Amino acid sequence: MTSLRTRLPTVGPGEHRTRLTGVLAAAAALAVSVLGLAGLTLAVVVVQTLDPDGGLPLTASARVAGQLWLLGQGAELQLSSGPVRLAPLAVTAGIAWGLSRAAGSVVSLRQSGTARGAAAVLAVVVAVHVALSAGLVLLVDASDASIALPRAVLGAGVVALVAGGLGVLRDSGLGAELVDRFPGPGRVVLRAVAAGTLALAACCTAVVAVALVHDVAGLARVITGLGGAGAGAAGQVGLSLLLLPNAVAAVMGLAAGPGFLVGAGTFVSTSGVTLGSVPALPLLAALPDTQAVPLLAFLSQALPALAGLVAGAVLGRRLGDDDGGTVIAALWGLVAGLGVGICAGLWVLVAGGRLGDAALAEVGAPALATGLAIAAQAALAAAVAAAVSRWRSRG
Repeated sequence: MTSLRTRLPTVGPGEHRTRLTGVLAAAAALAVSVLGLAGLTLAVVVVQTLDPDGGLPLTASARVAGQLWLLGQGAELQLSSGPVRLAPLAVTAGIAWGLSRAAGSVVSLRQSGTARGAAAVLAVVVAVHVALSAGLVLLVDASDASIALPRAVLGAGVVALVAGGLGVLRDSGLGAELVDRFPGPGRVVLRAVAAGTLALAACCTAVVAVALVHDVAGLARVITGLGGAGAGAAGQVGLSLLLLPNAVAAVMGLAAGPGFLVGAGTFVSTSGVTLGSVPALPLLAALPDTQAVPLLAFLSQALPALAGLVAGAVLGRRLGDDDGGTVIAALWGLVAGLGVGICAGLWVLVAGGRLGDAALAEVGAPALATGLAIAAQAALAAAVAAAVSRWRSRG
């Protein structure tokens, strides 16, 4: 007689392990959204406490935080003045970092070193994050500030897929295996591209800081001209910090040559400046005060070449003994410089957007023109720097 126990389906240790991995991945993705939204809500609440009239209630503050969270992932907020489609890249970077760490930590903890196991973790993280974003749209949607569900879901999926995928590739070891399959010093080139891009971003941030310091009086007028409300001033300063990476992207467009737009009436480039009305945002105090092209704009034209020099120097120093001489280093320097241009172009692409239908319908720099210009300048500089650095390293 066959026992009842032998007839029941059994779950092997492999299936238990898979289920536990899925649960951990879902919990990690949930933690990213919960902690991120809690932090944004707390920041909004703290700002509202400075309002002498009491500010927004907790539910309204949470709604504002949720809208910022969705905007950071490419959602579109439909207001009475028109659509708002400008991602605060500081929020985007925070979400991407959290998802990358969440997916990578689960892969590392569960030792999911196979492509199938890593893909399963990534699929769970993406699915949970998209589902949470869809639910958040339904919660924060209002008659005076509606959010289109398809765009919000698509944006959340792209952010989760890219950020989670990078985390999975990094912590599972599959990324290193993938890079090693390509001919040449793939890891060294990627590090050079990262170094050049970060150097370009740091220099562009310095340009924004210098421009703000140069017009301290204008910055003070903007901050103090908000009706005397501390909540308004703190909120505008906080929003400026969230949009600082967007301003860095605008400076990339300025440094590359095409310039950038702040609506239909304001255009800044090295060939001319057109000024129009802009929002009372402290960050926009960095814009020129006159139609004359500032000296800082001319000096910024050296930044793409400087980024290429950094990329080339890193490349030349890290090449191995079997990676060739100065000529080969120069060729790989060209590749690294092109990579810097691609990264800059993508940065500018996600940093632009629109703030309504009227005068601010277009904000940002042209991504394609900026990326191509930076790639050309950085590639030439990186080739020279890589060759010289390689020659010096070989004695």
